[in-house]
Amino acid sequence: MNKNRTSVDSRKELIKAIQFLGHRYSAWQVFEDFLAMSAISISNAVDWVNREKRENQYLSIVKRYAKEELNMFPKMFAFLVELLESHAEHPHDILGSIFHELELHNKYKGQFFTPQHICDFMGMVAISENNLDINKRGFISLCEPCAGSGAMILGFAKAMKKSGYNFQQHMVVTATDIDPKCVFMTYLQLSLYGIPAVVVHGDTISMKEWSRWYTPVYMLNGWAMRQQHKKIEATEVSAEQISKGENEQLTLFDIAL
Repeated sequence: MNKNRTSVDSRKELIKAIQFLGHRYSAWQVFEDFLAMSAISISNAVDWVNREKRENQYLSIVKRYAKEELNMFPKMFAFLVELLESHAEHPHDILGSIFHELELHNKYKGQFFTPQHICDFMGMVAISENNLDINKRGFISLCEPCAGSGAMILGFAKAMKKSGYNFQQHMVVTATDIDPKCVFMTYLQLSLYGIPAVVVHGDTISMKEWSRWYTPVYMLNGWAMRQQHKKIEATEVSAEQISKGENEQLTLFDIAL
């Protein structure tokens, strides 16, 4: 992180850049393009199977902007990295809060994300009510069928940290959302926080799937071999089953109920 710039400064600069370009393209378009290009840049560094298709998607976005405008996107990504680095020990939903601060939730048909303090509370409840038995299995598999910006996952990661677990080594995530914007937000934050995850663009109700996004840690640390991720399933896991060790996948949706 730039020692001369605080996390508050980085946040202000990121929002300022989005708003500046937003005068010409609209803030919601710039925000969505920023998410997409950033996510593709990370994915293409580790996922060669989907690289060509996503590179074409990246180039189609680039065509919308002039050269001097495109130069702002790497700076915006650097601001995001600095922001997340400032919360590295205690993960926080940065992108979801910026989404609301820019008032983009009104543009996206009143789309609201769960506040981080609620997610943190839910994470602590999940830790206290369930026997994770990480020492026996080595990790906990977490399922989030409606990821949003990934705040619920980050709340659980923070609870793991407070309970003495390394969420980068002892948790693997499958997160799904029907909105590609949410897929990108979740993927970016989980990637930059170093959380092993598969982020699915899909519909958990109809069990349709359009794409998968693998975080760098997931790809580079061999999680594909350690945890066999299947297609989207509508299986519900009760707290009683988890506590008895009958099922290794902890479902955030069930906890929320």
